Amino acid sequence: MTTGSVSQRRADTRRNHERILIAAAESLAASGEVSFNAIAKRAEVGVGTVYRHFPTPQALILAVYWREVRHLVDVVPRLLGRHTPEKAFRVWVADHLAHYMMTKRGLANALRLATASRGELPAEAYEAMVGAVTTLLKANVEAGTVRADLDPATVLRGLGGLFYLDPNGDWRSQAESLADLLWRGMRPEA
Repeated sequence: MTTGSVSQRRADTRRNHERILIAAAESLAASGEVSFNAIAKRAEVGVGTVYRHFPTPQALILAVYWREVRHLVDVVPRLLGRHTPEKAFRVWVADHLAHYMMTKRGLANALRLATASRGELPAEAYEAMVGAVTTLLKANVEAGTVRADLDPATVLRGLGGLFYLDPNGDWRSQAESLADLLWRGMRPEA
C-alpha cells in the first residue's frame, strides 16, 4: 500500500456503512420500522455488520436522519450554481424539502420515537437547515429579490407548513403555493 491510499478494508467499511444507511432510509420511508435483519438483507451485509455500525435502532435512525439533512443542505450550492437565487429557493422548497417531507413520513415517526427520551431532534441538524436557508436568503438579498431583515429561522418555521401537505394528494403544487406565499412576504417593500 502506498502512502495516502485507503485500505481495502476501510473502503469496504465505508461502502457497507452507506449501504446500510440507504437500506434503512428505504425501510423507514416504506414502513417506519427498523428491523436490523431486514436492513441487513436489503443492504446485502450480515446483521452483525449492521450492529457494528449502529449498536441501537436509535443510533441508526439518527444516522439516517442526519444523512438526509446533509443531502438537503448539500444541494443548496448546486442549486444556486444552476438557477437564479429565487428559482434556487423555490426548487429547494418544492423539489427537495417538500419531497423529503412527503417521502420520509416513516422516518419522521421513527425519529420522534428515537428522540422521545431526549425530547428533541439533534441541534446540529436544525442548525444545518437554518444554514441552508441562510445561504439561500443571502443569495437572494444580494440579488435584490428579498428583504435583508429576514430571519432564516423564521423562514424555516414558515416552511414547517410543508408538514401539513397530503403525501397522497397534489403536494407538489401545494408546496409551490406555500413557497409563493412565503416569497410574497419576503420580497422587498415596493
